[in-house]
Amino acid sequence: MSSNNNYKEAYVWIWLPEQTTPVVAGKLEADNGNIQFNYGKSYLERVNDSNQAISIYEPELPLEAGTLPLLAGLSMPACIRDAAPDAWGRRVIINKTLGLKGANTDTAELSEMTYLLESGSDRIGALDFQQSPSEYVPRSATNATLEELLQSAERVEKGISLTPELDHALFHGSSIGGARPKALIEEKNKKYIAKFSASTDLYNIVKAEFIAMRLAKLAGLNVAPVKLTRAANKDVLLIERFDREKSAHGWTRKAIVSALTLFGLNDMMARYANYENFAEIIRHRFTDPRNTLHELFSRLIFNILCGNTDDHARNHAAFWNGKELTLTPAYDICPQNRTGNEASQAMLIHGADNLSRFKTCLAVAHHFLLAEEEARAIFEKQKALIKSNWDSVCDEAMLNETDRKFFLGRQFLNPYSIADDR
Repeated sequence: MSSNNNYKEAYVWIWLPEQTTPVVAGKLEADNGNIQFNYGKSYLERVNDSNQAISIYEPELPLEAGTLPLLAGLSMPACIRDAAPDAWGRRVIINKTLGLKGANTDTAELSEMTYLLESGSDRIGALDFQQSPSEYVPRSATNATLEELLQSAERVEKGISLTPELDHALFHGSSIGGARPKALIEEKNKKYIAKFSASTDLYNIVKAEFIAMRLAKLAGLNVAPVKLTRAANKDVLLIERFDREKSAHGWTRKAIVSALTLFGLNDMMARYANYENFAEIIRHRFTDPRNTLHELFSRLIFNILCGNTDDHARNHAAFWNGKELTLTPAYDICPQNRTGNEASQAMLIHGADNLSRFKTCLAVAHHFLLAEEEARAIFEKQKALIKSNWDSVCDEAMLNETDRKFFLGRQFLNPYSIADDR
């Protein structure tokens, strides 16, 4: 893999539904700071061949010939940006391509096209990027142990160059999103995202996320399965991937778009993302809209009850089958550090209000086709389930008494969040 900060083009390859090998869909070209896309002729011809093609995402990239215009305010298609690495993956790529770089590295040193082409191929969703329109060569890694991956992550955090043996292992996970240290692993016909602790952690974030995800499942939410393990005397959270399925012929991939893409926004405009608009999109474009709205409202309530204020629009996503959207299982439900009682969610809830309070959620319940008493019932049920399952889930996580007291009443069931101002 060559290091090149001046890539001008890349070919987009896509896994069609139920398929285990990709086909080339089209071409990206960089021009004056923008990246634009056009479908290839061969891919468009597949549309008339028993519909053996789907749009990467509509309405943003419809199956039409020619260079497709960018949405207002975007410098590249949002559904393509969904497949690019985020903060952690970019730090890994910078470490590999530029050498000794630490946590304060300016990720703008490399271009967006570089991040697409220099990141691992097993990225979230059904896309990958190649320099060739005719030959698909995956950028993958040899198997590595969790201990090796942890060592690699620590070197990146400290700004120490990766060894040739370790850079491939961590590089494999460079395409996945998020800011925290992580890697990809495969175990017993399942694929996982492995999340590690960071040197700057003020508390056990790995166990906090495990507890939140397990309690969310017990509260009836549709969440990604998780398990906790240890490597090199450190906790590691394994989240089962829901965008991969093992078939008799290999791995299939499910197309995914973030809520940020559904809103037509980029990362700089994410502050305008809000739950009210999300509910409207679900009503018009999602499968099973009523149950989906109830699920999203329940996730909002749970985020507030567990102290997860990092519910930004990249932490919500939908499967895309070429025609319809379906809400993915919940992920990245992780209690955030809290210095006081008052807190606010990353996405707006009601108008300009994003305060982490049940009262705020109650004001938008009708957008989710819920009567006030139904919304209150969800709130009360989740509170009760968190309380009744708290000790058993903390036991499962082997959480010590000090951390239990730190989490309960501060992140989980904080008095500010659960105040029911009738």
